[in-house]
Amino acid sequence: MRSCAADESPALQAIWDVVCAIPRGRISTYGDVARAAGLAGRARQAGTALRLAPRELNLPWHRVVGAGGRIVFPPASREYREQARRLRAEGVTVRDGRVARAAMTDLSAL
Repeated sequence: MRSCAADESPALQAIWDVVCAIPRGRISTYGDVARAAGLAGRARQAGTALRLAPRELNLPWHRVVGAGGRIVFPPASREYREQARRLRAEGVTVRDGRVARAAMTDLSAL
């Protein structure tokens, strides 16, 4: 798995590495990202890691959604609009704040 950047926190780095491995046009959930990073049950930590990621990492944060494929940001927020825009630009169908199940990627092979 390719590393996005070196960091002093192994947990953050593991999450960032998993997010970097999500292919273009595919998505995963916070829970699946945490599990693939060896942090099962820590979906919130995956969200925190994305929030804390330095901008220069250019993480594909938009490829991570909540359980059931739901965009977790409030629908009227700038973040919601940006995530939906980026996903659509990659060919992912976004309807009523949810992404198509077909866009889910299997992270177990990481």
